[in-house]
Amino acid sequence: MEKSRSAEIRTRLGHPIIDSDGHTVEFLPAFLDVLKEVGGPKIADRYMGGNGFGVRSMQWYRATPQERLEIRITRPPWWGVAMKNTLDRVTASIPRLLYSRLDEMGLDFSVLYPTMGLGAPHMDEEDLRRASCRAFNIYHARIFREYADRMTPAACIPMHTPDEAVEELEFAVRQLGMKAIMMAGYVRRRRAGGKSSWLDNLCLDSAFDYSPVWRKCIELGVAPTFHSSSQGVGFRTSVNNYMYNHIGHFAAAGEALCKALFMSGVTRRFRQLRFGFLECGVGWACGLYSDLIGHWKKRNRAGMENYNPATLDRELFLALCDRHGGDLIKGKLDSAEARRIAMLGINAFTGASDEDPAQIDDFAQTGITGVEDITRLFLQNFYFGCEADDPMNASAFDTRRNPYGAKLRAIFSSDIGHWDVPDMREVTEEAFELVERGLITENDFRDFVFTNPARLWTEMNPGFFNGTVVEAQVAKLVKDPSIQGAAAVK
Repeated sequence: MEKSRSAEIRTRLGHPIIDSDGHTVEFLPAFLDVLKEVGGPKIADRYMGGNGFGVRSMQWYRATPQERLEIRITRPPWWGVAMKNTLDRVTASIPRLLYSRLDEMGLDFSVLYPTMGLGAPHMDEEDLRRASCRAFNIYHARIFREYADRMTPAACIPMHTPDEAVEELEFAVRQLGMKAIMMAGYVRRRRAGGKSSWLDNLCLDSAFDYSPVWRKCIELGVAPTFHSSSQGVGFRTSVNNYMYNHIGHFAAAGEALCKALFMSGVTRRFRQLRFGFLECGVGWACGLYSDLIGHWKKRNRAGMENYNPATLDRELFLALCDRHGGDLIKGKLDSAEARRIAMLGINAFTGASDEDPAQIDDFAQTGITGVEDITRLFLQNFYFGCEADDPMNASAFDTRRNPYGAKLRAIFSSDIGHWDVPDMREVTEEAFELVERGLITENDFRDFVFTNPARLWTEMNPGFFNGTVVEAQVAKLVKDPSIQGAAAVK
């Protein structure tokens, strides 16, 4: 077989390529056997009967076009994996075959996320959700165990309650030996009466305090990573257009949680934690980083006095209106009542003037005292999974545009196994195109595919790559203080 271009690129590099988000496509009959072991035949029947596997697809396909519009059923994903390329389709499901083909793809090591298992942490019914997550974890731990030197699967962690999350973390990490985890990025909670719902971002205004979960991650040495969809949420609810729902949906889910983690002070209280947002790109993160700085500069605690209605010089306001208002204000400020109405107009947008002083600093939980706090708490704690063909990957390394010359920690995420990758042999080739086009340097590429992924996994667990084919190179990287990775700030 002719050597792939991805393999050729890899042979020219002086460093490994670590893929932080490949996908395995579960072999359903084998998974169902495990699910029966965990929860019994009835759980497996419920999973297949519309409460679990393909539940949204079943609802959509069973409805008529008119019913879909009347009920507003969101168009679910369809034709989501490569089929014409039969070799790739089987590769995604058979660990032995995937293992044998990693060199073709130019990959040294891959952290693999589920496909059917992506939705398991979001199931509404507790017993089905917990049994499914447990079964996916056992299934993946078993089938990838003998290939641990080049691949490791991510465990499904439900987040409906802290206790539920901690229990599955303990099982997956301590009993199964899994070292990568995939947490639900939000929880859809029913309001009283069950007729509507709201999205719990696990941080701000949450139904629970998730501090025990973050502490457990530190104790177990696992980095919380998230791979949640936002299709079916907000504006991504088209009844008939999957692409409309899909474009930007991982980014929207990642941005909501990333912002909540930062604004609620999680990155301040748990500075050891490293969070990964998968398959969402990094363009939105550059925007969020910039926005946090810009908003804090204007609306920090001291800055809020610029907008306090109590600081308005009312006599000067009326005098200026009288002097410059002309016909616009003529006869409209002649009485006390007229002036009162004018003042009401001033406050109409600014809100009540008697805000609680303890509540006017939206950044209070972050503990920020200066811009340098934002750069530290954002750049060091967050990693952003970027697919190979995304040209916006270059924005992570654009020190001219990112505030304070920052580089964000973008990590290579192949997405092999899904429709984004019709040919697995091209993922490294596509990622390297940014170098060939002069959009990033070879050092940036090294950070993207090696330095940043290595740091994400080892900063929580120094032994993450022990026994793997990249162990020696990662160990050398970790010991070298001169290699700062992509979070360096000028």
